[in-house]
Amino acid sequence: MLAVASLPRQLFLMSNLSHTIRKFDRFELKYLVPMKTAAQFKESLGAYLVPDDHGDSRGCYYLSSLYYDGPDLRFYWEKVDGINVRRKLRIRHYDACEPLTDNSLVVVEIKQRVNRVTQKRRAVMPYCDALRMCDERLVPEHDPQDAAVIDEITCMLWQYNLRPASIVRYARQALVGTEYDVGLRVTFDNDLSYQVGHLELHEDRTGLPLFPPGWTVVEIKVNERMPYWLTDLVAMHNLSLVRVSKYCQSIALARDLAAPGWRFPLG
Repeated sequence: MLAVASLPRQLFLMSNLSHTIRKFDRFELKYLVPMKTAAQFKESLGAYLVPDDHGDSRGCYYLSSLYYDGPDLRFYWEKVDGINVRRKLRIRHYDACEPLTDNSLVVVEIKQRVNRVTQKRRAVMPYCDALRMCDERLVPEHDPQDAAVIDEITCMLWQYNLRPASIVRYARQALVGTEYDVGLRVTFDNDLSYQVGHLELHEDRTGLPLFPPGWTVVEIKVNERMPYWLTDLVAMHNLSLVRVSKYCQSIALARDLAAPGWRFPLG
């Protein structure tokens, strides 16, 4: 289990949200690997990457994401059916080991997939404003540079009748490239859990395991192409690509379990 230092908010991730990049495109490659293999791969990366300074001294932090979907689970099925252009909406909280309050900053984010390219468009706002926008359809006051993404989020909410669908939480360790590999990012996600009832980010964690114990989700994120040395390390550690979506995994598990809380009401 990743240990994340308990740091004051001003020294942790949340202090940097005001400087969040609002829009970017990149390639993302995902691998589901045993923890032992992940640890060995991480050790090999030490010669090339450094801890993300948004986390603690090892680049560690916690993430909680509240995903939205429609009554027909449109976003879930678009992923399952392999639609080349697809979107999903989430409220993301970078956990600074402090309670989530109305005034805590969160990210409201559209994640879009266009063939092999991942695009993100996001706006930072207080948690209470994020809920008013996504749950009550009330557009908050916002920075003019966020106007386009706020408009897109609002249109998605109304067009697809979006509502909370699941929460996914996990511990992440992030390593980033130096000046020789600008834009490169490798993350290791552990202790992944999901919940499909009581969908409030500020409530206590009540999740079930998203993957079997002993497995880590490794993600490689690059702006253009993977460096040759990283391609060699992936092959050396025998990492195999998977088409895994944390949100879709949570819905699939809920369907298998027939959990009474996950289904949307009719109408």
